[in-house]
Amino acid sequence: MKSLSLLSKIVVLTAITGSASADWLQFRGPDGFGIAPDKNTPVTWSADTNIAWKTEMPGFGASSPIIVGKRVFVTCYSGYGLDKEDPGEQKNLKRHLVCVDRQSGKIVWQREFAAAPPEPEYRSYITLHGYASSTAISDGKSVFAFFGKSGVYAFDLDGKQLWHADVGDGTYYWGVGPSPILHKDTLIVNASTESGAIIALNKSTGKEAWKTKGISESWSTPALVKPLNGPPELVVSGSHKILGYDPDTGKELWHANSFNWYVCPSVTAHDGVVYTLQNSTAVAVRAGGRGDVTKTHTVWQKTFGATVTSMVVHDGHVYWANSGRAYCLKASDGTEAYREMLNAGGDFYAAPVLADGKIYYVSRSNGAYVIEASPKFKQLAHNNLKSDESVFNATPAVSNSQLLLRSDRFLYCIGK
Repeated sequence: MKSLSLLSKIVVLTAITGSASADWLQFRGPDGFGIAPDKNTPVTWSADTNIAWKTEMPGFGASSPIIVGKRVFVTCYSGYGLDKEDPGEQKNLKRHLVCVDRQSGKIVWQREFAAAPPEPEYRSYITLHGYASSTAISDGKSVFAFFGKSGVYAFDLDGKQLWHADVGDGTYYWGVGPSPILHKDTLIVNASTESGAIIALNKSTGKEAWKTKGISESWSTPALVKPLNGPPELVVSGSHKILGYDPDTGKELWHANSFNWYVCPSVTAHDGVVYTLQNSTAVAVRAGGRGDVTKTHTVWQKTFGATVTSMVVHDGHVYWANSGRAYCLKASDGTEAYREMLNAGGDFYAAPVLADGKIYYVSRSNGAYVIEASPKFKQLAHNNLKSDESVFNATPAVSNSQLLLRSDRFLYCIGK
């Protein structure tokens, strides 16, 4: 009887841990910090080796895939802005939410909906990523997708639309980038471009739960950060500052004047310290303060950073890649462990992902690098899908020891 009881516990534990490993419910996975629990993740691949499946998407996009059980969800767009030389007419712009079978890669269903005009014209920086750059998120029962002034959509896992909410009608010629996050019964959206606000929506109805003004020029995805003392805080980078809010009410708790202009990278956190980047800044700030904490809670700050990508934290160090280089700093004081050129260089929009002691850096057009997660630089592999000449802007998802990697046109499942 005891052995049967023990066996039952093992089966339950295996089911729980297996499910946690299989699902990747939001941008940058569990907690939004780019760290996967998986082991035996792939090191090498090419266009014709170590690819489980490859699926062409019904449109372009820069958002990341999310994984909910046996389903993969990804957003894309079509009808306009697919060719710089001939972008077409904006009235034809459509957004898509696509559901893909996790095992086979076959498209199970897709929903498409017209954009709310006028959207930014297809020119300047928006040509680098397009009109589907915000990653969807799921609570395991519903899927939520954010499309800027076109609003937020909620669907069930079978594609039935549950609600559609408006978060403002502002636009910016760079387009839309932040991804929504979930907190308790609310969906939280950085609507800096659309209304200069962080907005929380009831995830069941789409009705506004709270709204706090005062964020501008921010394309940064918020994160929930646990200070060393006290409840979780909602932290996001805004123009010129990092901001901490009460996630239940939207009340600003603290800010640190860390930046000198707009910001795209998302924050990462560990042991109550927030780590993030801006185009000319790398900074660490302790959460849990009140008011202006620039002087009291800034742990360290450097005069170099990254424009779009984010950091990942591992074993006392922070890592990122930018402009052809890989960086590693000591998390406690910002001491530089290394700044190394990657063998083929590249520009990086995708955030790094850590799995199985390896860091995955996906460049826009020069392939993906696998680096040992160590303060001593070691490049393990440089993988290039040469048959796909489109752009890789999306952060990969990790599931069952495989990578789900998305280019402008295709979704790949990499690994055995």
